[in-house]
Amino acid sequence: MASRAYYFAKKIIWLSSFLLITTVLAGCVSVSKGVTLALLEKSEEVDTRRCEVWGKPFEGIEPRLAKEKGKTRILMVHGVGDHIPGYATQFQAKLAKEMGLNARSASPKNIELETPLFPDKELGNLRISRLANRENGKEVLFYELTWSPITRKEKELLAYDISGEYDYRRAAFNAMLKKFSNDAMSDPLMYAGTNRELIQAAFGQSFCWMLKEDWDDLPASGGHACLELTDAAADRVIHDDHIFISHSLGSRITTDGLQRIAGILPRQEQFLLERGAKNVKMSISPKIIEAFRPKRIPIFMMSNQLPMLQLGREPPEVVGQEADYCRPGGQYYNQRMVSETSIIAFSDPNDLLSFGIPPGFREQFLDSRVCADVTNISINVAPIIEAFGMTVARPGSAHIGYDKDERVVALIAKGIGTPHTSPLVMERCEYTPTIE
Repeated sequence: MASRAYYFAKKIIWLSSFLLITTVLAGCVSVSKGVTLALLEKSEEVDTRRCEVWGKPFEGIEPRLAKEKGKTRILMVHGVGDHIPGYATQFQAKLAKEMGLNARSASPKNIELETPLFPDKELGNLRISRLANRENGKEVLFYELTWSPITRKEKELLAYDISGEYDYRRAAFNAMLKKFSNDAMSDPLMYAGTNRELIQAAFGQSFCWMLKEDWDDLPASGGHACLELTDAAADRVIHDDHIFISHSLGSRITTDGLQRIAGILPRQEQFLLERGAKNVKMSISPKIIEAFRPKRIPIFMMSNQLPMLQLGREPPEVVGQEADYCRPGGQYYNQRMVSETSIIAFSDPNDLLSFGIPPGFREQFLDSRVCADVTNISINVAPIIEAFGMTVARPGSAHIGYDKDERVVALIAKGIGTPHTSPLVMERCEYTPTIE
């Protein structure tokens, strides 16, 4: 796998091979520090990591907390690799601190997701935490979706490959990489196959719970299905803000999830009939649908993978019709799902598994009913150093370092191009607004 340009010495060949393998195979799991870090870790007196933003200005989450009525609700969706509930705890704490939220619920609530569309199927866990400022009353409900249980059992098919019966034949270093690759790289394959509907059902259930109840009314634990969104929830939906944060494969899951919901809303009964679930009572009130149409929803995508994960797939049912759905007076303006979906796509250029969103992608591959716009953020989350006469960045750190980077957290919390922008972002990031 080593590039031919690296034929300076055996050490350089080994190093470049290791970096590529680590990035391609590690997915969203951390490869333990070893000899590579000993070679690459080098402190820098000045942080020269770049941060470049181009697109529409966006306000971030924190300014939304100032509203007099309603709450801010955030749904986090992880990427590949096995995750367990609580994986977002460190990021959640950093984000809360940046937004001035100095108190949290003593214990999170944990809903084991269920749906009658897939009886007896495990859909994962929705972990909900309450964050607040004790002085000014600002409040956030943070929903953390863990969908790994859906793919975990099928991964047992690869267990023999890393068992003691077979694994002893590998070199120790390669054995470590094999474990990571079996865990991480299998998830996109399973999502492209039969598990996509289950993972989308988990997202849909999480979204339903996000809209349905306030903190006091949410189940504390146990298995539950969210089946109806009635008129009673409409007033809450009108005043609440809804925000999505994703990592790697989570970007595709979130986008697919919203596009799936946009397709289901106008044909709820037909959708149930197609799945042989005519006796299942699942419904979304017309008032809820109307309450959502004026919404402006941001999706913060860390290590965005939308272009790569679009390969080999058909585009959504409705594309290239933004003028009809998203502009007042358009032919289908009253059939839009929301007024705007702002996609803020973070990508480290040294993350080999992340991609900027190219011009034309929105029009060709995003459902017109979600009225998407795109802001690209190119940001070095991994340091670039000199090693062996060349510049190099640890690709593993470039892929998994977004949620630990203070600039990423500040951008998500306070945006860019507005009066609320963090001083850190103003100092460390270059912003180029785009015009139509």
